[in-house]
Amino acid sequence: MPRNVSKMTAMRVGLVLCTALTAPALHAQTAAPVAEAPAQDAIVVTGYRRSLEAALNLKKNSVAAVDAIVAEDIAKFPDQNLAESLQRIPGISIQRDGGEGRSITVRGLSAQFTRVRVNGMETVATSQDGASANRDRAFDFNVFASELFTSLVVHKTAEPSLDEGSLGAVVDLNTGNPLGGKAGLTAVANVQGSYNDLSKNLGPRLAGLLSWRNDEGTFGVNVSAAYSKLNTVESGNNTVRWAQAAFNSVNGTNCYYSVAAATGGSPVSTGGSYRPSSACDQAALSFHPRIPRYGVIEHRRERLGLTGSIQWKPTDHTKLSIDGLFSQFRADREEKWIEVLARTNERRFDVVNPVYDSNNNMISATINNAWVRSEHYLRQSKTTFYQVGATLEQDITDKLKLKVLAGTSKSDAQIPLETTMIMDNRNANGFFYDYTNMSNPVIRFGDSVTDASKFQLAEIRDRPSFVTNRFKTISGSLSWDVTEGFTVKTGGVWRRFTFDTASYQRDTAVCGSSGADLVLGAVTCSATTYGLPVTAAMVDTVNLGNAGQPSGTTSTYIVPNLAATTAYTKLYSRAANAVAGDVRGVSETTSGGYLQFDFKRDIFGLETAGNMGVRYAHTAQKSNGILSGVMTTVERSYNDWLPSANLAFFPSKKWIIRAAYAKVVTRPTLGNLTPGGSVDGFNFRVTNGNPFLDPFRADNYDLAVEYYFAPQSVFSVAVFKKDISSFPVAGTFQATLGQLGLGKDVLPTSSPAYLNYDPNQLYLVSSNVNGKGASLKGVEVALQMPFKFLPGVLKNIGYQGNITYVDSHADYTITGAATNACVRATATSACALGGAVSRTYGSSLLNVSKLAWNATLYYDDGKFSVRGSLSYRGPFRDGISATGNVFEGYSSYTSFDASLRYKIRPNIELSVDGNNLLDTYRYRYTDITAQRNYENNHFGRVIQFGARWKY
Repeated sequence: MPRNVSKMTAMRVGLVLCTALTAPALHAQTAAPVAEAPAQDAIVVTGYRRSLEAALNLKKNSVAAVDAIVAEDIAKFPDQNLAESLQRIPGISIQRDGGEGRSITVRGLSAQFTRVRVNGMETVATSQDGASANRDRAFDFNVFASELFTSLVVHKTAEPSLDEGSLGAVVDLNTGNPLGGKAGLTAVANVQGSYNDLSKNLGPRLAGLLSWRNDEGTFGVNVSAAYSKLNTVESGNNTVRWAQAAFNSVNGTNCYYSVAAATGGSPVSTGGSYRPSSACDQAALSFHPRIPRYGVIEHRRERLGLTGSIQWKPTDHTKLSIDGLFSQFRADREEKWIEVLARTNERRFDVVNPVYDSNNNMISATINNAWVRSEHYLRQSKTTFYQVGATLEQDITDKLKLKVLAGTSKSDAQIPLETTMIMDNRNANGFFYDYTNMSNPVIRFGDSVTDASKFQLAEIRDRPSFVTNRFKTISGSLSWDVTEGFTVKTGGVWRRFTFDTASYQRDTAVCGSSGADLVLGAVTCSATTYGLPVTAAMVDTVNLGNAGQPSGTTSTYIVPNLAATTAYTKLYSRAANAVAGDVRGVSETTSGGYLQFDFKRDIFGLETAGNMGVRYAHTAQKSNGILSGVMTTVERSYNDWLPSANLAFFPSKKWIIRAAYAKVVTRPTLGNLTPGGSVDGFNFRVTNGNPFLDPFRADNYDLAVEYYFAPQSVFSVAVFKKDISSFPVAGTFQATLGQLGLGKDVLPTSSPAYLNYDPNQLYLVSSNVNGKGASLKGVEVALQMPFKFLPGVLKNIGYQGNITYVDSHADYTITGAATNACVRATATSACALGGAVSRTYGSSLLNVSKLAWNATLYYDDGKFSVRGSLSYRGPFRDGISATGNVFEGYSSYTSFDASLRYKIRPNIELSVDGNNLLDTYRYRYTDITAQRNYENNHFGRVIQFGARWKY
């Protein structure tokens, strides 16, 4: 069906489907339910095997492609993190941040393509944890404690009755169901301690539940709570990309015609005109690390979660459910780095003994007159999430059923404090780096980095920010059992989603435009005085510890003491100025409805079940942002007709063949819809929004074969294909601020671009446009089976595993490396690197790993259980990069988790869990060909131990 089908056409489709399906269904036998095992094979399972069996039953009994993870008992989810659990499902990989699962990709599509519903209502939970804040549609699973949920259900194929907005999957998170429990009072308490072997920290992890249901099963209520607190450490190295630039001198060869010596005989060099030579040109055109450094990052996380549910069933035909969920997630991220700031400062550097590799990298060198920087960063964040919803299920007649759902949710992510204090030694000699081993470089400082007198307090920053997402939902549906084996479903939905974000800055450089007002008395700035004097009372000593550093690396250094330096500079008394590009919002109202036909019938003697129909969605968007100093609002709307069909064939009691087609849509990335823009004065980038971006639209095709060869067992193969017809892509080009109609005032005052303002400076401008589309196809293979055929205790062993291969393609326009060390606009003008061109690169889709797999081996005899899970995610690209690098991404990553449980009594269980037991380093690269080091870090192992009691 074409994308813009008229309403009349949709009605005709419905009438045709109704006529075609109703008549034969009147005489067809009811399709048998998915076959269960013969009675003699049926056994009662408990523990981890029970959760696998429950999830398998959900999969078997669904017409569409569904996978699930189910808690074996209330308040007992099988993993400690929701994202970690989801990666066990075929086709799902996770993105870790700070050592913890945060977001997911489904069948190669990143988190922005996945819709998440909590108790049936779409919502967004955003956190500011990890390396970056989430200001998009992606759902952060780390906001919630896993103990609050009873099941995760992943819908991989679309149905007309399923909320639109996903190219990848719809994930349902479900909390308590009091009427589904036993009569009377149920109480559960879980007490654990969590230990991280890098931080040496032991934190509590507590959970409890109270549930009550009357004997008649007409009224039930439950409440649950979970609390955890843990400090972890991340350590390693970082370059913040690699770049090209001209240096002051190379092996004694002067790269400039004139050199202006700074006051006091300092070797600091400025000005002059570039002097081409083979040595200087080779150094300028090679790539060097922009900010080579080692550091320690501390993560302090605290979660509190509460759920409540009331269910009332006054008659067999009426049920009312009211659900509430509250979560508060606090996360502090504290970074302590020692580095050399090559970025924009190469003009002053004297390079000695450079070594180049075959990828045009200056992989090793000694730097004199280096800009050494000590950096202490602290971000304090808090996410508060709540949701309240009510669902009424009413049987109007025996064949006509009504369901009404209404609710609201809010995710408020705040960063009230994001502080960076910076000390510099801008005339340091003897700095040495060696990236022969890209993962673990040698970084050594010639001048002392433990002597406070060597440094000056040069820059201060504070950047508070706020992101708020709200959902309001009202939906209703009718289900009419027309005849045996044929049901008509219809419904409508109204949903309003609002997204607002703002950020502010208190940044300044001491010798910038307003640095003199930081302390009493004026600061007389010069080449040797660029900051405030530093004393021993203003610093902390850092020991790097185990960061994978080779012998010869500097591992002890000082950083600014935050309390002392913020008080000294009166940082928090400074006015916080709004960042124009980050003050923006989107209001999105969606309304629509669906018509769906469910049927069970024989087709040529083959038992068949299916659903098909069409969903209509009207989207009205209102985007606002600051453009050239003025708040601008842009409105637009568009319509989508989304036909879909799912068929399930049952050749025998053990086989299911599934086929599905759907036209699907994902609305544009929120950050790309703002009519305003932002300017990065550190990386010389300008980012503009485009409120007229089309949504991502695709045609999805799925085919799967499932073989249930034994009780609690399945072998399945699924192939899928996604033809993405509308795919917004980033385009880049170079321009000066003046050419963009912008001035110096749009730059952060502490940025190099502001402090050394050059009206001829070229910026890399990024904006999104409606692209040509993309393609994705893949295959999933999964196997689940208990080894009941083995003798004795070995029959309690079981296996669960899957592997996914994805092939994808999209085109991206990227500006590559400079090829000329000296390009002059006129005969007398200064020269700059030139020859960089923008070209289109064919690539796999961002965030897509070609290969991913996981395997779990377990033993469970009902009293004692142990399991180990190994997960692998192949390399993937997560951005188009910058500074002449083509793409950036992550290398492959393997993790291993294990769990052990023992019931000392039927209602008391002891447990030990180990997460990230391999303590694998995560390597991030920049440039797909050269694979230059972006960062390489590890997060330590987490061991959890405790006891669980149930009444």
